[in-house]
Amino acid sequence: MSQTASDDILLRDDRDGICTLTLNRPQARNALSRPLMAALQQQLDALRDDASVTVVVLAANGPAFCAGHDLKEVQSLHNDQHLALFQQCSRMMMSIVTLPKPVIARVHAMATAAGCQLVASCDLAYAADSARFATPGVNIGLFCSTPMVALSRNVPRKIAMEMLLSGKPIPASRAAAFGLINEAVAAEELDSAVYGMARAIASKSPLTLAIGKEAFYRQVEMPLADAYDYASEVMARNMAAADAAEGIDAFLGKRPPQWCGR
Repeated sequence: MSQTASDDILLRDDRDGICTLTLNRPQARNALSRPLMAALQQQLDALRDDASVTVVVLAANGPAFCAGHDLKEVQSLHNDQHLALFQQCSRMMMSIVTLPKPVIARVHAMATAAGCQLVASCDLAYAADSARFATPGVNIGLFCSTPMVALSRNVPRKIAMEMLLSGKPIPASRAAAFGLINEAVAAEELDSAVYGMARAIASKSPLTLAIGKEAFYRQVEMPLADAYDYASEVMARNMAAADAAEGIDAFLGKRPPQWCGR
């Protein structure tokens, strides 16, 4: 199924359990305007309970993946509107993390500021080797404080500070080495990398993926002992699911599993 969302600034295409959301403001380098963030939020909210979708791919059209906030829009706002803008963006980024479906970023070109934050907020990310990543707010007197939250949870502290303090872009190869993305590949191999992984994940139990994604982000912020206690409870609950029984039986019987989502 293919469809458009919110006056074509965001495109949606559903195939074989994989939903691709494509940022479609190429003339603005896919800057995150309020309408585009609202469109993304609407789709993320709708996807939470969409049983036809197992994996989400976030892509973009045009010469850039995402240039961050729309600075013309930011400049047009009154000071008392800025907090609402950044809260809107933060809620949208959090919705990616809390979505009970894996989200993969397909980064074909430059991702800067909140665009870099968008990549860092996704569960997985693959980029063309020509793509670059930057948090350049410091260059215009506006430190990338909200992008810093996602960035600092993906790369080592000194790398995050280097990017934030200098504003200089890093190549995809370096982004992969430091964990901002999973892999940098030749541009012509990007779809193979992204959708090869998406199809592999889409073959798994959606219930198990949802359990695991939530548990990962909860435990990673916990002290070690608390994380083990929590993870043990999660595994015990997971074992009681019908999909776990089916998966184990299928493995032992050397047959493909038939997931029921329970």
